[in-house]
Amino acid sequence: MKVISLFDGMACGLTALKRVGVRVTEYHAFEIDPYAIAIAKRNHPEIIHHGTVEGANFERFNGADLLIGGSPCQGFSFAGKQLAFDDPRSKLFFEYVRARDEIQPVSWLLENVKMKKEHLAVITLYMKTCPILINSARVSAQNRERYYWFNWSAKQPQDKHIELRDIIEHGYVDRDKAYCVDAHYFKSGFTNYFNRSRRQLVFEKPHGKNNGGAKERFKFATLRPCTPHNYAIRDGVHWRKLTPLECERLQTVDEGYTAGISNTQRYKMLGNGWTVDVIAHLFREAGFDLV
Repeated sequence: MKVISLFDGMACGLTALKRVGVRVTEYHAFEIDPYAIAIAKRNHPEIIHHGTVEGANFERFNGADLLIGGSPCQGFSFAGKQLAFDDPRSKLFFEYVRARDEIQPVSWLLENVKMKKEHLAVITLYMKTCPILINSARVSAQNRERYYWFNWSAKQPQDKHIELRDIIEHGYVDRDKAYCVDAHYFKSGFTNYFNRSRRQLVFEKPHGKNNGGAKERFKFATLRPCTPHNYAIRDGVHWRKLTPLECERLQTVDEGYTAGISNTQRYKMLGNGWTVDVIAHLFREAGFDLV
């Protein structure tokens, strides 16, 4: 299979194809982030990187087997400023459209965030097919709702019933599923979690916040004996961020996949990446030829 991947990041698409057992003969990746490129190349040395999608000649890939991509979503996301197509990053969606028109691939897949209906309608108009909304919570321990447009039929993945307490290294949690890991997770903190319901935290011990509700929920999330390191203290609560390893588990990439660079860059690419098992499920549904 010859694959073209736009906005490839750390190559979650290729990871998913290999997980399913698809034989990839050529994988052409368009990406500009040097850290993501380095991690992708370390895990998949065969990748052919091409740089930016802007102005790229996609006609040379005409007839490729598969085109995939998740165009930058900052302008669409409810967590952002919702500038939509006025945001230059979100305008890159039209580069995906151009690539699809020039390549005329046998199969194609586009991913993006949950967004306002009017923005969703524009993308759907260009994709000429309705998307499916999948929550990564069905295959991992995080709530991460994403739209997927593709030119084959697929149903929802089976629920694996994985909870946050199943994937953390030590400590306690007060939710069954983590809040969505985003590219700015490295900025995680007490206020984001308790006041904005964002950027999941882990605790050294039950904290009794939220009028006692969280304390009650801890009964169902007691974990392995905790190691009291990397915890900060505020209002008597001992809290820490998820580790990069825990974020890898939430995104269902192989453990250690992003190792070797700073934690800030690891959080960024994991937050920007795909939940691999969701993509693998969609590829299975497509019925691609296996090795």
